[in-house]
Amino acid sequence: MPDSVSHPAASPASQTPAHPHAATLKRLEHSSGRLAARAIQRMDETLPWYRAMPPEHRSWIGLVAQAGIAAFTEWFRHPEAPQAISTDVFGTAPRELTRAVTLRQTVEMVRTTIEVMESAIDDVAAPGDEAVLREALLRYAREIAFATAQVYAQAAEARGAWDARLESLVVNAVLSGEADEGTVSRAAALGWNAPEYVCVLLGTAPDGDSELTVEAIRRAARHAKLQVLTGVLGSRLVVIAGGSDNPLAVAKSLIGPYAAGPVVAGPVVTDLLAATRSAAAAAAGLRASAAWQDAPRPVLADDLLPERAMASDPAARDQLVEEIYRPLQEAGSALLETLSVYLEQASSLEGAARMLFVHPNTVRYRLRRVTDVTGWSPSDVRSAFTLRIALILGRLAAAEQRS
Repeated sequence: MPDSVSHPAASPASQTPAHPHAATLKRLEHSSGRLAARAIQRMDETLPWYRAMPPEHRSWIGLVAQAGIAAFTEWFRHPEAPQAISTDVFGTAPRELTRAVTLRQTVEMVRTTIEVMESAIDDVAAPGDEAVLREALLRYAREIAFATAQVYAQAAEARGAWDARLESLVVNAVLSGEADEGTVSRAAALGWNAPEYVCVLLGTAPDGDSELTVEAIRRAARHAKLQVLTGVLGSRLVVIAGGSDNPLAVAKSLIGPYAAGPVVAGPVVTDLLAATRSAAAAAAGLRASAAWQDAPRPVLADDLLPERAMASDPAARDQLVEEIYRPLQEAGSALLETLSVYLEQASSLEGAARMLFVHPNTVRYRLRRVTDVTGWSPSDVRSAFTLRIALILGRLAAAEQRS
């Protein structure tokens, strides 16, 4: 009879140790679908925003709830193993869901799911495991809260970086005069809601972090109830502001973040496409501002028309001719002649009257008419300088037409 062959007993190291709460784990696995359905039902009953959502978004939220319960089951199975909860739970839904569902709503969704799971502990846990399951759920709820914050923080960072690039494209298109319907669409994506009045501000950007400068502009804009698109382009801080028909008031409310030096406000226009004109005027004014050392801060681009004209800005030359010389010409030769003589006589009423062989009161009356026609007062030193430049440019333009 052959000797019996003895088989060695399996080594304890080769056996997978049983889960200390295997019965509870099994019951939890079997209950996960029911718990997810109950969580969705509770959301539908208690969260108005969930009921108002389109079916597609509700289905994604349902998948997130199911993934959350499944992740808790794995958490309970291996409590000592590190768990990538954000990937396990939120990875089931598309990234766009963070735009459709706010952080507050996500917190409400997670709270509702945890409450449903907590209310089922007595039914799910094996006898004697209630406290263990409750403690595991509390730890898991803490981790899911951290994961929620991380997901939304990452989405906000990515969205912020994308928005910053998009805003830079819009600002650059307006400043370079290349704004088109695509620029308007990109601005709309940034929350720009087509205000009735728009103007552009230009000045020197401060040293340091440009993001801090941009955020300071946004804070000032919120305080002033203005819309802004802003960015630092090279050494210049550019602000496209909407919501006010007073560009000087806009500039004063937003001037804080600018570095020392001139800040120029372009004229008000009606929309973002027309803002290229405001930007061009502000840029020309900023280049020419060195010629007017006593200029106020901020200053309007239109107040720098003579300096801009002398710095070879064709738009400023045309504006001076069209808004000052031509209206005076159409109002009659007496106004042009009186203004010219008055300026040549060092703004002397009596001297102009003698040269024109009229009474000083006649000169005074005609100068008031000049102010009414042009908006510039010959008796003001700065306005007189602007009027003189306009007369020179108008005569040159008239001579070119005759030649």
